[in-house]
Amino acid sequence: MRAWEVHTPGPLVTTPLRMVERDPPRPGPGQVRVQVSTCGVCRTDLHVAEGDLPVHRSNVVPGHEVVGIVDVLGAGATRFAPGDRVGIAWLASTCGRCQFCRRGDENLCPYATFTGWDHDGGYAEAAIVDERYAYRIPDGLSDDQAAPLLCAGIIGYRSLRRTGLRPGGRLGIYGFGGSAHLTAQVALHEGAEVHVMTRSEDARHLALDLGAASVGPADAAPPVLLDAAIVFAPAGEIVPVALAALDRGGVLVIAGIHLTDVPPLRYEDHLFYEREVRSVTANTRRDGEEFLTLATRMGVVATTTLYPLDRADVALADLAGDRLTGAAVLHVARETA
Repeated sequence: MRAWEVHTPGPLVTTPLRMVERDPPRPGPGQVRVQVSTCGVCRTDLHVAEGDLPVHRSNVVPGHEVVGIVDVLGAGATRFAPGDRVGIAWLASTCGRCQFCRRGDENLCPYATFTGWDHDGGYAEAAIVDERYAYRIPDGLSDDQAAPLLCAGIIGYRSLRRTGLRPGGRLGIYGFGGSAHLTAQVALHEGAEVHVMTRSEDARHLALDLGAASVGPADAAPPVLLDAAIVFAPAGEIVPVALAALDRGGVLVIAGIHLTDVPPLRYEDHLFYEREVRSVTANTRRDGEEFLTLATRMGVVATTTLYPLDRADVALADLAGDRLTGAAVLHVARETA
């Protein structure tokens, strides 16, 4: 089968990705093999490829927004049948025993592993997943639409819930890519007033089309003070800007797995009056199930740009260069073993 692997992490100009031929993987106990139909291109894939995240698996196949068809069951796997359509997301396994798993916060498990970082992911014609961590894809979602929901959507959903935004509240969104444009739709559906700050002119147009109350440059102040804000851009210099835009008691959530250094903060300008900063670390399976159900019911629509599998490196380069509006999705040809 064809697969992309991260050969030597580094800047994209050094071509850290290479396409190779591999034998199709065989599922172990409790696992299923998925013939990949589509795979979303996430900024985390870029962080893995460029070495912003430390290497967890040499020559790993990136990709953790995977949609496909189960074709082989490992020993003892009973949750799915061959022919079932499933999704593979970022969270690949947890220990189930630590204090965080026991209290329902499996996203904080110190022993968690992740698709496309610890385990080979979906930039390939087939992938393996522990059946307990796979998602059934709702019938109302096409493969193209489902793929971005499996990380960008789920993480955005968790970020929105972490803000504690009340109905009718004012939400600021900094950066407006794959995750943000999905999160905005949920917030708007729930009655929020959404203000978008992003450096992309095309993304501003998309935000207005979706119903944002205002748009502006990434470092601009919104026209009103915010009850909550989410920073999706991996730029630490945005954090003080977003904090300064919060009203008293406002909450800022940082949604990314990687962020450049945050400049010094001034207590009176950025934190006083009980303003808070919260981070998001992965997601629980409960988050994923809730969001997929909610997104289907709300009619959340991903704005996508489609690429064939053999142009996955181009898709990542376009993401890095802010040449995408919405989310990139790889079309992957199915191949039988």
